[in-house]
Amino acid sequence: MRTRTPALTLAALGIVYGDIGTSPLYAFREALGAGDGLPIDERTILGLVSLIFWSLVLVISVKYIGFILKADNHGEGGILALTALILPSATKRSAAALALVGLFGTALIYGDGIITPSISVLSAVEGFGEAHDGLDPYIIPLAIGVLVALFSIQSRGTALVGSIFGPVMLVWFSLLSVLGISQIAREPSVFRSIWPGYAFSFFAHNPHLGFVALGSVFLVVTGGEALYADLGHFGRRPIVFGWVGIVFPSLFLNYAGQGAMLLADPSTADNPFYRRSPEWAVFPVAICATVASVIASQALISGAASLTMQAVQLDYVPRLRIDHTSPSERGQVYVPFVNWALMLACVALVLTFRTSSHLASAYGIAVTATMMITSVLFFVLARRVWGWSRLRAGSLTAAFLIVDAAFFGANLFKIPSGGWFPLAVAAVLLAVMTTWRRGRQLVATRFHDGRVPVSEFIESLQEHPPVRVPGTVVYLHRQLEATPPALLGMFRATQVLAETVVIVAVIVEEVPRVPRVRRTVIDELDHGIFHVELHYGFMEQPVL
Repeated sequence: MRTRTPALTLAALGIVYGDIGTSPLYAFREALGAGDGLPIDERTILGLVSLIFWSLVLVISVKYIGFILKADNHGEGGILALTALILPSATKRSAAALALVGLFGTALIYGDGIITPSISVLSAVEGFGEAHDGLDPYIIPLAIGVLVALFSIQSRGTALVGSIFGPVMLVWFSLLSVLGISQIAREPSVFRSIWPGYAFSFFAHNPHLGFVALGSVFLVVTGGEALYADLGHFGRRPIVFGWVGIVFPSLFLNYAGQGAMLLADPSTADNPFYRRSPEWAVFPVAICATVASVIASQALISGAASLTMQAVQLDYVPRLRIDHTSPSERGQVYVPFVNWALMLACVALVLTFRTSSHLASAYGIAVTATMMITSVLFFVLARRVWGWSRLRAGSLTAAFLIVDAAFFGANLFKIPSGGWFPLAVAAVLLAVMTTWRRGRQLVATRFHDGRVPVSEFIESLQEHPPVRVPGTVVYLHRQLEATPPALLGMFRATQVLAETVVIVAVIVEEVPRVPRVRRTVIDELDHGIFHVELHYGFMEQPVL
């Protein structure tokens, strides 16, 4: 695994860090404009840069990189995997509540995640409008075209996409660093913002507007949950290496560079990312930003595919076609239905909101709620699975929740201007998942109540021999120890049994492929009844 870490780290740049890597396109701008009347002075600029720096440190570096990524479920990450990890240790009453909380968090990720590709692509292609006013009418069609192209290549697999996007994102993060350093060189005093006192001073002088601005500052860390959701694609080590060695330094240098430029020229506050570029460089930077924004959308798409696979495996949604695209990483999957549904939703958002600023007003609230839920579930994991003391687990979780709650409260202001949308999507998805889960439980209970062990069925054949007819009948059934309901129903109705009865169970193992010598396990019972186990790897298509 160690020999593959550099390659996986590069691929992770293109899959995991796209969302958080394109936040500099709009996050600082939205924070400055979040509250009407917020003065563009030194206190505000240094305060915002300080908030951005400490948000990246506390939320991403400490919470997710330091702790949450360690909470993997057989290599898989995401809120559903976390929920499944803690349910076996929960009581019957608490298990139901924890499952509902986990489902709600999952629904929220889908709800807010739909916005990620739309806002990333729109904010990037708007740069062409900065380069040439005559291109403004083409912004919306261009954004839609980019989105359609992105979703169309997903079936090629995460590995291929990552191999293409990874090097491009490495160039993007290098560009972020260069743009930031070029401005910091003119105003190095911006590094004073690392001292947290500037953040507190900003709130002290702008209590209400500062709190509103905090909702937009949160945009710099919205990709945090994607790190966890995409854990199954690459593993923890490449994600950590990518953050510490490349992503975090590049992001802070860029945000600090935007702050340095504003200190020197406050008039650039309307679009600090593009305004700091020389006029001749705006167009090339816009092209690079558009490519990076396409890649940013990949974090959401990959995370949604992983979450959907987990939801299917945990029986929270109907079975969907899931294609495994890598022979070595089980978490790299493509779900056609989810892919095209996301594409249609993103196109609809672009046509509805039309600008990245309007989309920003709807972005964030569901992610903050998801982060709070992740913190709560982490506490349960630390206490019941890892065996932490109440003081240790409670202290750490309380620190997480203080930060999460502050961001959540600030994002509540966004509900009237668009924040209701991801909440509505989440509510619909939660209703679907809970309804499906409850229905499956009722069906399972009905089958269980009428279940007859195979051994008992065979004994009944000895006591009351049936009429045997020539031929072989095959029944697919997950539980080999139980008699298939279809077999029972047919036998009770006709008292007739085929000469040969085969009960088949298909078992998908945690390996890419199963050797042919281990494919089939046959157990001959009695009275012409056979058990057959067919073993397949997760990369193989069962052939019956």
